[in-house]
Amino acid sequence: MQETLSLPGIATLFSGGLALFLFGIRMMSSGLKKASGERVRQLVSKISRNRFYGLFSGAFATMIVQSSSTIIAILVGLVQSRFMTSTQALAVILGAEIGTTAMAQLVAFRLHDYALTIFAVGFAFSILGKSESLRFTGQAVSGFGLLFFGLKVMSEAVYPLQHYAPFLSLFQYLDNPLIGVIAGMGLTALMQSSGAFIGIIITLALQGSLTLDAGIALLLGANIGTCITAVLASSGMQHAAKRVALAQVLFNVTGVLLFSPFIAQFSELVRLLSPLREGFGTGKLALEVPRQIANAHLLINLFMSIFFLPFISLFDRLLYWMLPDDPDETRLIPAVWYLKESAISTPVLALSYARAEVARMGGIASKMVHASLYPVINSEPGRDEVFPKLSVIKGISMREEKLDFLDTRISDYLIKISRSELSERESRELFAFMNIVKELESIGDVIESLAEKLVHKKRGLKGDLSEEGKRELKEMHTFVCQESEQLAEALKSMDAFQAEELFKGDDHFKQLVAQAEIAHLKRVSRLPEAEITHNIHMEIINLLQQLHHYCKSIANSMLASGKEEQ
Repeated sequence: MQETLSLPGIATLFSGGLALFLFGIRMMSSGLKKASGERVRQLVSKISRNRFYGLFSGAFATMIVQSSSTIIAILVGLVQSRFMTSTQALAVILGAEIGTTAMAQLVAFRLHDYALTIFAVGFAFSILGKSESLRFTGQAVSGFGLLFFGLKVMSEAVYPLQHYAPFLSLFQYLDNPLIGVIAGMGLTALMQSSGAFIGIIITLALQGSLTLDAGIALLLGANIGTCITAVLASSGMQHAAKRVALAQVLFNVTGVLLFSPFIAQFSELVRLLSPLREGFGTGKLALEVPRQIANAHLLINLFMSIFFLPFISLFDRLLYWMLPDDPDETRLIPAVWYLKESAISTPVLALSYARAEVARMGGIASKMVHASLYPVINSEPGRDEVFPKLSVIKGISMREEKLDFLDTRISDYLIKISRSELSERESRELFAFMNIVKELESIGDVIESLAEKLVHKKRGLKGDLSEEGKRELKEMHTFVCQESEQLAEALKSMDAFQAEELFKGDDHFKQLVAQAEIAHLKRVSRLPEAEITHNIHMEIINLLQQLHHYCKSIANSMLASGKEEQ
């Protein structure tokens, strides 16, 4: 055996098998996600406050997509988007760790002997399936067969090494729990897939190259290494999302601290709970250890989930203590300030709360109007005036998100008020609020979409707007900014007189637009560089005209609500 040993050939065969294994996992995961991925996302995002349901959902979802990293990344996104609290995410994380053990159990069943048959069946479904769901299921089954074929190739690759002394001496070091944990952690972080690494561990065990003690140490390290995906997913996000990644890290580190000192004793327990096979030496190890490693993986994650589940509330407080919310960051999160559900039954009071929230919405829109021109006429990104950590564009996006949120919440609140008995004046005011909220939300949409589009378009041009053109645009922009400020102030009291004042500048704005368009067209006819930026210049003028139109429309709604009863 040793005479025919070719290390480059073994490395090539093993690498090819690993590539097939990883590709199979990706194919299976992709097929399962397409077949039921949206349902998995909905399942995870609709977790109730029942921690047991969260545990089950996390385990089930991870078994479906075969990737705890994917589920944790989804949780990070859901918490960042405020569809779920970090507290609700904790139970799902515990369940996801249980779900990861399914792959190890399947691999330990030695299904690789039937890998090509499974692949062929799945391929037939993916090609011949009449429904989309059946084709995606076939893709998943094909991936399932392919990953087992990859395991078979890896197993055959390392078979010649089972009597190769230098190779076997490496595994003697893994009997040291610390070295085993570090090796498992490093390799899993490098591969960013605990499932793939555990597949390799079981493949080595199938050849009798790995003891149970060494396998458990590698498993514990893999549990920590898999956290790298969640950490990377949460980087740059809010503290609530980062707490999800921190929870997984603490959960798995605690598991390592609890089990590492007792690996020998735990190994004995696993042996007692696992089936024994006849034989001796390497052959006996090859028959027993793969199943024992899979069982050890299940017992570790099951024990840790059951251990943590009763203490989720305490664990959540610890996470908040370690990573508290940033006050500045909290201000970035969309929230309602004034609406009170308890006031719904008293329309006059509820409308006053709605008025305060609408006025706040007007102030947010006014800040977006102020920022709208800067990123288009300046080469540097600039800083948001209120939140210097954000660029001007990111500040615009943040406020647009707030306007979307307030649009939904205020509209729902107004609909609830409309179910009460209202006077004619209250009805007019409520109807005006509904229109105003939609107009303010439209202001946010127009500014965000056009600002980002124009900035992107400007980067692709070799030229810049002329200084004359910038002055004209700034003059129109200043007018619209003042208009939005007056509007935000008028919304505080729904003052019809202040609203009427907004119409007095309409002729002046139209004059500014006409002058700017004529001046620009003259520049285009004599300056080649002005022709390059023509489209951008005209789109900015169009944006400012739209903002002026929305301000007038809101003023009209205010005037309509203030009319005396006929």
